[in-house]
Amino acid sequence: MARAYLKRPPDQTLLVRRGVQLAFLLLNLWIGARFYVWVRHFETGGDSLYVTRPPGVEGWLPIASLMNLKCYTVTGLLPEVHPAGMFLLVAFLAISFVFRKAFCSWLCPIGTISEWLWQGGQALFRRNLAPPRWLDIPLRSLKYILLGLFLWVVLRMPAEELRAFLASPYGLVADVKMLDFFRSPGRTTIFVTSLLVILSVVTKNAWCRYLCPYGALMGLASMLSPLRITRDVVSCIDCGKCATACPSLLPVDRLRTVKTPECTGCMTCVSVCPVKDALDLRTLPLVRPRRRVPAWAVAAGVTLIFLSVVGYARATGGWHTNVPEAIFYELIPRAGSFGHP
Repeated sequence: MARAYLKRPPDQTLLVRRGVQLAFLLLNLWIGARFYVWVRHFETGGDSLYVTRPPGVEGWLPIASLMNLKCYTVTGLLPEVHPAGMFLLVAFLAISFVFRKAFCSWLCPIGTISEWLWQGGQALFRRNLAPPRWLDIPLRSLKYILLGLFLWVVLRMPAEELRAFLASPYGLVADVKMLDFFRSPGRTTIFVTSLLVILSVVTKNAWCRYLCPYGALMGLASMLSPLRITRDVVSCIDCGKCATACPSLLPVDRLRTVKTPECTGCMTCVSVCPVKDALDLRTLPLVRPRRRVPAWAVAAGVTLIFLSVVGYARATGGWHTNVPEAIFYELIPRAGSFGHP
């Protein structure tokens, strides 16, 4: 006899998350377009349209952000070069600490595009390929190895050397060189990017899952989160839909609590669960009674943390790079000639 269960009411989890993803992607596109116009003004010697520089572009400079965070921690002085990146890094870490690795699945534009790619591949080929477990686990470790290398380099350098690097010609135009990476990619860049796109079509979140050190850092922060995807073994009907839907290929249907740093807090597993109260994002047992956290609360919390940190940075004068524009007239036209110190 089939087990009777309470059917889960219509779920809006994916709709809410997609709304947040799209909003943040559009924000990044606006930042990128404005930054391009700003750079062109200096490349043309002031002959093209001038706009103010969007500090949010520094969110694409994670290593510089990590350097500034170390300098600020050691010296207590707000950075003068790329300070917004440091505040954005703090915001994303705070989001991951509270809401699991939600930065990756709710905010990151690369994560959003990656998700669209594998969903397109799934629609086209009716399935995605999953590496065998003996290969998947070593591949997953690559992003933690890359993170370890970056942390080793940054943490071992004295704060004075980090500040000198950021104030060097290369450091001052690191954002411009990042733009050039997209404007004028070399053959190797085109080949590697094309390979990653193909892998992302046939495999769920190939870049995010195996190679992204930023995601690895967020995953480690998420281990301290007070929230977990929790399965009620009594209510669960063992349909396996949660495990099939999980973008991180986690065996959600066999776990009581998802503790791994690979969980991005996307709540896709929750959205496909057909049983009321069988699978939810909940607070840890330390918080009594254990609370169910709906998608709208995650969206509101992620947005609140992001806006609060940005608002604090702007209010304290730590949002804008404190570099005279005369220096950019000199450095930006020659940005391509600056090698890594």
